Amino acid sequence: MKIGRFILLALMWPTMVRSQPSLLIEELTWPEVRAAIASGKTTAIYLAGSVEESGPHMVLGKHNILARYEALAIARELGNALVYPVMPFAPTGDPIKKDDLMEFPGSISIADKTFGLVARDVALSAISAGFKNVVLMGEHGGGQDALKEIAASLDARWSSKGIHVYYVGYKEVDRQIAEYCKANGLVVGEHAGVPDTSRLLFIDTQGMWVRRDKMAPGGEWSKTGVDGDPTQASAELGERFMAMCVQGWSKEIRRLIDKGK
Repeated sequence: MKIGRFILLALMWPTMVRSQPSLLIEELTWPEVRAAIASGKTTAIYLAGSVEESGPHMVLGKHNILARYEALAIARELGNALVYPVMPFAPTGDPIKKDDLMEFPGSISIADKTFGLVARDVALSAISAGFKNVVLMGEHGGGQDALKEIAASLDARWSSKGIHVYYVGYKEVDRQIAEYCKANGLVVGEHAGVPDTSRLLFIDTQGMWVRRDKMAPGGEWSKTGVDGDPTQASAELGERFMAMCVQGWSKEIRRLIDKGK
C-alpha cells in the first residue's frame, strides 16, 4: 500500500511542481508577473554574481550558482518577492594589467561604472513593472560600492512615490560566518576557502561544480588563487552557512522595507 502511494506521488510530482508558479521572472509570462505583483509579490530581488577564478577546485561560475540559489531562497523566506536574473559579470580586476582575479585565465571583469549602470537599468525595469521595493545585492565582493550608490540614488528619486530601492551588503553575514569558523578552529581565508567552498558543496548534489580531488590549502597566490584551506570545507558546514546567509539577508530586507513604510 505504501509502495503504491509512493509510485502515485512519483507520477504526480512533475504536475505538482508545475502547479507552483516560479519565483524567477524569466520563467514567467508577463501576465503572470503582473498577477504576482497584484497578489502581493511587490519586492524584486537583484543579486549579482561573477565569473572568476575560485581556485583549482571550484568552477568559475561559483558566484552565479550561489547567487541564483540564494536569491530564490530569500524570495521563499520573504514570501512577497520575485527574483530577477543573476547578473553574471562583476569587477574582478584590470584585464590589461591582469591584476587581482584577472591574473587567472577564465576570469571576466567589467568596469564598476558598467556594473552599476546595469544594476540601475534593471532596477528601473523592476519599478516600471510595478514593484514597490527593489533590493540590490552582490555575491562577489567587487562592485558593492557601485550597488550601494545606485540604490541610494534611485531611492532618493523614487521614495516620494512610495517606491524604494535598497542595497543589502554581505559584511554582517560574513562576520558571523568568520566568527563561527574561528570558534571551531577553521581557517576562514579571503578567497576560495572554507565558507564559499562549503556553500557550493552543499548545493552541488550532482558533483558538477567542485573538484574534490583538487581541494588543497592555499599556497602561493599566483599559483593557486586560493587564500584559506578548502580541505576543511564540507556540505554540512555549507548548509549552516547558507542558512546564516539567507536568514541574515532576509531579516535585513524586512527591516529596510518596514523602515521605508
